[in-house]
Amino acid sequence: MSTFNIPKGEQKSRDPGVQSGDQVLVRLPNGDVKSVKVEENANVVIAKFGAFHANELIGQPYGLTYEIVDKKLKYLPPRTLDEVEDTDATNELINDGEFVQPLTVDEIQTLKRAGVHASDIIKKQIEQHANYSLKTEYSKDKYKKRKEAKYSKVFTNIEPTLFNVCEYWWLKDQTRLRDLRVDSLSQMLNMANIRPGGRHLAVDDASGLLVAGILERMGGQGKLITICHTDSPPAYPIVGQMNFDPSIIDVLISLNWATAEEDYVPILPPSEAPDGQVKSDRQKDRLNKRKAISDLLLNTREELFSGEFESLVISTEYDPFSIIERLSPYLAGSASIVIHSPYSEVVVDLQAKMRNIPQFLCPTVTEAWLRRYQVLPGRTHPMMAMSGSGGFILQAIKM
Repeated sequence: MSTFNIPKGEQKSRDPGVQSGDQVLVRLPNGDVKSVKVEENANVVIAKFGAFHANELIGQPYGLTYEIVDKKLKYLPPRTLDEVEDTDATNELINDGEFVQPLTVDEIQTLKRAGVHASDIIKKQIEQHANYSLKTEYSKDKYKKRKEAKYSKVFTNIEPTLFNVCEYWWLKDQTRLRDLRVDSLSQMLNMANIRPGGRHLAVDDASGLLVAGILERMGGQGKLITICHTDSPPAYPIVGQMNFDPSIIDVLISLNWATAEEDYVPILPPSEAPDGQVKSDRQKDRLNKRKAISDLLLNTREELFSGEFESLVISTEYDPFSIIERLSPYLAGSASIVIHSPYSEVVVDLQAKMRNIPQFLCPTVTEAWLRRYQVLPGRTHPMMAMSGSGGFILQAIKM
């Protein structure tokens, strides 16, 4: 097993702030998170909010809040968390009828077209609301936040950490992650002992979430080989979302299932001119590219077949037992095998099979469980809507 340590002065880290070409996550007032591409000398468009010049965001740190005003960004200082004072008011006398809010939708649209600020529109709605004074302080606070989410052109740029990117994709389409929640991912990375300088194998059908987590922990040191079913390098959209430095991604190489077979003879295009003479620079460049591709494939196969990998991490739509049979011979002694599946039947059946094989020690199935809380003064409680499961994880040690 690797005992490689990185000196603090040599550790890889992201460049500070937003850089040109980055994928940036922005959180809107209603809690939704969007992903936008930031390119120098271009406009960034946020649907239903408007557009602004990307140069105003480039170089700025993450975590700041802005308001879009005439295609320009206005920095907003952070808001303090106010203590809501409880009163004797109740909502029992409130009757939300048709004429509670005299300000009509057409009148609000007219105010918006006239350039009236969102805060003035909200203030006008509060002043004309017939039952606003009858609401409790908590209801008043909710009402203001709901209106701010509807009319304010405000956003906060979020640093693309693994947690934030995983949360974004989970809310966007958790089926593309195969129900791999962020807490389940953290457990898998710990179980597989992912660290800088290690050599790891991965089979990732979760849009690259596993690969992104492994790459972040490796910090540009070691080697990661992924096995996929495509001839070309696999598309891992989440890896692109992380805005990794190229040195972080350099440790990643890929093979498909055919080239991962030892008795497979790859068919490679010729990398030398038939008559030994190069007729043009264009032909020379083409032959050099072919040679580079051929050398990379052969070196990757040699790297895989040399074995002694420290872990095998799997999240796939295929039968995991067949994958373990194929790749476990390349694992070192005491290497970790970690498999995630959204279905308990898959890992329970796999556990039963691995128990009958002496080389796999203590296959154990666990289910991740997560409860989210709203944390506000006087209003701390579990969230009303939460995900039911983050999938099931099987861990074993190869003897």
